[in-house]
Amino acid sequence: MEQAAQVKPLARSELSRDLGVSHAVAVVVGTIIGSGIFLVPSEMMQAVGSARLVYLAWLVGGLLSFFGALTYAELGAMKPQAGGEYVYVRDGYGPLGGFLYAWTWFVIAKPASVATVVTGLVRILGTFQVFSFFSANILSTPFPVTWGQLVAIAAAVFISLLNYIGVKKAGEFQLVFTLLKIAIILGIVAVCFSGAGTATGRGWNNFAGTFTGAKGGIAGFMAALVAALWAYDGWNDLNMVAGEVKQPERNIPIALIAGVAIVGVLYVLVNAAVQYVLPADAIAASQRPASDAVALVMGHMGAGLVSLGMALSMLVTLNGTIMSGARVPFAVARDRYFFSALAEVHPRFHTPSVALGVQAGLSILLLLLGGNFRQLFSLAIFAEWLFYMIAGSTVFVFRRREPDAARPYRMWGYPFVPAVFVAVAAAFLCYTFKDNWPNSGYGLLVILAGIPVFAYFSGRRRRSAVSR
Repeated sequence: MEQAAQVKPLARSELSRDLGVSHAVAVVVGTIIGSGIFLVPSEMMQAVGSARLVYLAWLVGGLLSFFGALTYAELGAMKPQAGGEYVYVRDGYGPLGGFLYAWTWFVIAKPASVATVVTGLVRILGTFQVFSFFSANILSTPFPVTWGQLVAIAAAVFISLLNYIGVKKAGEFQLVFTLLKIAIILGIVAVCFSGAGTATGRGWNNFAGTFTGAKGGIAGFMAALVAALWAYDGWNDLNMVAGEVKQPERNIPIALIAGVAIVGVLYVLVNAAVQYVLPADAIAASQRPASDAVALVMGHMGAGLVSLGMALSMLVTLNGTIMSGARVPFAVARDRYFFSALAEVHPRFHTPSVALGVQAGLSILLLLLGGNFRQLFSLAIFAEWLFYMIAGSTVFVFRRREPDAARPYRMWGYPFVPAVFVAVAAAFLCYTFKDNWPNSGYGLLVILAGIPVFAYFSGRRRRSAVSR
């Protein structure tokens, strides 16, 4: 009996390391680049009022994200396990801290991220005349459901199924469509800088222009930096699928560093292209500056091209979000601090099939609630930056506690680089709490609500160990 009990855990299915370095880079690049780069130049111009300060915000945001990538590169190479940040917080500060991270991500952050992305995808598609029916109701009772909500649910289910049948298939999807996304972005840049079209007012003089109605000052620059950091967000998702990356000690650092660098270059190019076509006041007044810039050069066909690029960007972001999100509840369930079913690996596809299904179900529930999920997502903003700060700080814990541990990648700039990242995350956390304090407070309550849940599973885990 005892021998059988010892053999049983070894017989269970495990995740497969099927993601190569190109897939890993695509996860980083494809997940980061969503709709933000096409939209935030307007918000940033409204905040700072000049092209130079907009660029400074992009560069500072990119540098801070790069510091975070360097920090996570060491952590990911040292602990290449499914769950990423959960593993770092668990090993650095104990199982309670790790569980509260996983609890918050499982209950709110990832399902709401999925719901937000697919809703944005539907809104972009709805700008095409052929999809104008998305706003019509398909169901009125017991509660209204629109065609758009149905399409959003279908997109979430489709990408979840793609991830269900194999991480390699999801990785190939991510790679191919990330390359297509980059091609579209470079095409937009080329069009804006070309001599084609009849747009007037284009030229390098636009870079010296100003928008006099900007917020300005330190507050304005902070607002622009927040927009830039939001556009860069998502680089940490690769660490959550570290358990499925080939040669993680080598490929995770390469993918994080190269991925964030590629995104930084693309963002600077797009912003330059928009500013080359539009003067500062036009950028500030535009709801979709990238679309307006291309439309001036190519007409309505150009605007359609940008909308297509935005839709494709969000679809690839959706794939990366679903892929990474399911690994967190899977990891905590494997530690027996959550429902054991979430720890199941499909015997054929070697994916966390149950976790993917539950994540899809929670996302669908939020989508059916309509606009209510946006409030839920705002609750998670505070938690997101709280755990960025906590997870990043574990690099100091491991360096001190385990000085002789194997570190396939030792980050450049230690301790300055991680200290800056943690300090900025703390500052952003304070800014978020102050700027959105009611929802941030509710977010903190959601985190604390995980304590009794942890106590229940922890007690059950102890009783199970005693009975053996």
